[in-house]
Order: sequence, then C-alpha cells, then structure tokens
Amino acid sequence: MADIVHRENWTSRMGVILAVSGSAVGLGNFLRFPGKAAEYGGGAFMIPYFISLLIIGIPVAWAEWTLGRYGGVRGYNSAPGIFSAIWRWKGSRYVGVVALLIPVIVYMYYVYIEAWCLAYAGFYLTGSFPLEASLGPERYSDFFNDFVGMHENGINLMGGWRNPVVFLVVVTAVNLILIYRGLTRGIETFVRWAMPTLLLLSLIILVRVLTLGTPNPDLPEQNIMNGLGFMWNPKPLEEGGALFSALLNPQVWLEAASQIFFSLSVGFGVIICYASYLRKNDDVVLSGLTSVGTNEFCEVCLGGLITLPAAFIFLGAAPLANVVGSTLSLGFHTFPQIFEHMPAGSFFGFLWFFLLFIAAITSSISMLQPVLAFLEQDCGLRRARAVAALAGLTFFGNLLVIYFSKDLVALDTMDFWVGSVLIFVLATITVIIFGWVFPLEKGLQEAARGSDFRIPRFFGFIIKWICPAYLLTIFAFWSYGSVPSHAKALFGNPPAVMTLSFIVLVALLFIVLIHRGNMRSTPRRA
Repeated sequence: MADIVHRENWTSRMGVILAVSGSAVGLGNFLRFPGKAAEYGGGAFMIPYFISLLIIGIPVAWAEWTLGRYGGVRGYNSAPGIFSAIWRWKGSRYVGVVALLIPVIVYMYYVYIEAWCLAYAGFYLTGSFPLEASLGPERYSDFFNDFVGMHENGINLMGGWRNPVVFLVVVTAVNLILIYRGLTRGIETFVRWAMPTLLLLSLIILVRVLTLGTPNPDLPEQNIMNGLGFMWNPKPLEEGGALFSALLNPQVWLEAASQIFFSLSVGFGVIICYASYLRKNDDVVLSGLTSVGTNEFCEVCLGGLITLPAAFIFLGAAPLANVVGSTLSLGFHTFPQIFEHMPAGSFFGFLWFFLLFIAAITSSISMLQPVLAFLEQDCGLRRARAVAALAGLTFFGNLLVIYFSKDLVALDTMDFWVGSVLIFVLATITVIIFGWVFPLEKGLQEAARGSDFRIPRFFGFIIKWICPAYLLTIFAFWSYGSVPSHAKALFGNPPAVMTLSFIVLVALLFIVLIHRGNMRSTPRRA
C-alpha cells in the first residue's frame, strides 16, 4: 500500500521544546512536588527523587522522543501506529491502546481541576470570594468542599454562576479550540506565549515570597529561611527517628518515582505523540534533555521555593504536617489562608491560581492530541469530526467526575487506576521496546541522527538493564502496598465500580477501532 503522508511538523525546535515542557509543567510541579517532599523527609526525599530522575526520568524521556520521531517519519502520529512501525509482532498495535487510554482518561478529571483553578482566579480578581473572616481557617476547606460537591453526588449539576461546571465548559471550549486549530496554529502558537507567561508569573510570586517578613512578631522562627529549611533539610519521618530514616522506607522511593512520572509526563503517551511530528533529522537528545531541564527548573526552583516556604511562615510547621501530602488541600485549603494575611493578598491570590490554570491548560491540551491523531489517521476522520468525537467521549468522563463528586470518588478512581497504575505499565513497555525490541543499538543510532550530541554509552546500560529492573521493582512494591486496598474499596462502592467500568469500555472502544481500521497501511521502514 501507499505510504501514509506525514501531515504536520513543528515549525522550530523551540516550539516542540515548549510544547513538551508545557505538557510536563503542570499542577504537580507547584502542588504535588513540594507536598511530597515535605511529607517524606524534605531533603532526604530529594535523594531518591534525583536517583529516579537519572534512572527512569531521563532514559524514558529519550526513549519516547526517539521512538516517536521514528514512527512519525514513517507517517504515524498515534501510539498504535508508532508501535507497529517498530515492533513486528502482529499485536503490537494493540499495546498502543495504553498510550491512548492514559491521556484521555487523565484529561477527564484533570480538566475539571483546571476549571477550579480558573474559578478561584476569577473569585480573587473580582473580589467575590464568598467567605466571612470570622468563621476561622476551616472556612476555606468548607468552601472548597461545597464548591466541588464533596458532600453529595449530583449537586454540581444544579445552577449558579459559581458552579464549577460553568468554568468547566469554558476551559473545555478553550482546549477543543486549540487542538482543532492544529499542531502549529493551535498548540505551538499557544505554548509560545503561555510558557513565558507561566515563568513570569512564577518569578513574580517567587520574589514576593522570598521578600516576605515574619508575619507574627511573637513567632520569629516562622521566617523565610526556616521555611526553606522545612522543605530542603533532611528530617526523620517520625519524631525521634534517624535523620535519614526516609531512605529506608520503600514508600518514599515509590513516591519519588511516581513524582518523576507526573513531573516529566513520561509514561503518559504524550511525548511519543509530540515527537512524531519531528522531521527525520530533528534533534531528540538535546531537545529531550532541555525539556527535562525546563520542567525541573519549574518544579524544584520555582514550585519548591514558592509553595512550602510561603505556607510555613504564615502557618508554621505543625499545621502543614496535616496538608502537605494532599495536592488539593495544599492548593485550595492552605494557600487561601496565606493570601488572607499577605499584603495585597487578593492580587497575589489571583496570580497564583491563574498561574495554576496556565500550567494546567498547557498540560491538558497535550492529553487530547494523542487521541486526536488516532481518530484522524487510524479511523480516517476529518479534523472537525475527530474533535467532535473526542469532545463526546470526554463529555461522558467529565459527567462521571461531576456527578460522583461525593468524596471525589470518580476522580480518585481514575487517578489511581489510570493516572498511577497504567503510567507505570506504559513507561515499562516503552523502555523495554527501546532497549530490547528496537533494539538498543538501533535505538541509540536513531537517537543520534541529527542530534547535537549522542546519548552517553552508560545510559545505554541504564536503559536496557537498570531502568526496566528499577521500574518493575518499584511497581511490584507499589502494587503490593496500594492495589489490594483500592481493589477492596470497589466492593460496595457503585460510583467507583461504574467509573472503572467506563474506563474498561473506553479501552475496548480503542481496541475495536484499531481492529476495524487495521492501520490503513503497512508501516514503511527505514
């Protein structure tokens, strides 16, 4: 059969780096990372964090960049096509279902949190945050719980302009418009101004945080230096424990590895799709490393220096111990307390939540692109119909998250089974394909084509041997500790069962579409 025509390409190296960086830089950088670091030993957490970055983060990122470009040159922009171009096994295209399922399911709840960020930014900008100062700090938690419908299923389907569904409609429309405009006129054009805006807002907030004085003269120890120390100094997990006891706790290593996945967007199916729009001799080694570096700067140097020090100097260490482990609590419960006491708090509250919104939307549009490419190329849909089909599919997922809002059951179910379990699975599959199926020597040669420098040889050993072993070990321990309890929680919980059933149905839908389409043409190999 005729070769598939490669439809779009990035217009510049900067464009693809900003797009991949935008995909990686999200809520996890500014909320999840500092919370996990403080919860699991501060500076001690950073040791397994950077080891995970070296062993799984950078290698998997390089593997995804290389495999994506290889498949894209042969005309494939979706994971099923890319895997079939690399892997001669007849069922390889079905393995790509995981790379479609992860981004689209994560998008279904991520975009809802994105809507919350926009709503809070609007509340601060208009001065309409409906809270009474006399009610105490708990009012922020109470307001958030009421806003997202934590107490009753279906309550957010009621009316009212402060309803989060209103903001969800707005952000959904923006996401769909951007992907409808295409790779260059939509995604690349947007990230060219969104990423500099994000960095500018981050720096403004960072400067303000680092110049804060001690808000309570009676508590001089609550200052910015001790706030930085709370984040970065190693401390035992339990009072009276050994200083580096965190390193002996398997959970700390699991959380560090998970944070790398969330942070770099590796194992999401996004990078492999974005890289497929590169040209044959476009760099993947330096570009991949640059995107990793950009993300780490935003996470460690911006997210880490903003979030915990600010919370510490206003609240102290004791209250933070109860919230640092929760991304939503830190962002939506704790920070409003900070802005209440901060000079010009309403202005900086708006900047903070608008920053989170920008970070979220650069990630959410990247989650739609892999499935859009699949619907266009593998199913033969035109752009308008593909976007409409994608909008319809995500609508049903959004509806589950909105309706089953009590205790955020649907959101948590999607986040665990897809946003955690399947990410480990896809990252492991990707690195095995690169190191063993491709195989490694061919993968390293492919990565070197057009690149400013070659992947160091010792990374070849890491990719082939250490990375899969590390991933499988981490995944085994993590599954042993987490999967049984979550599986048990499904019994007697119809909303969770319905949500998990929906995820399975979406996976089956992708399998049927792949089977019927049969990949439209035979892969062309170099």
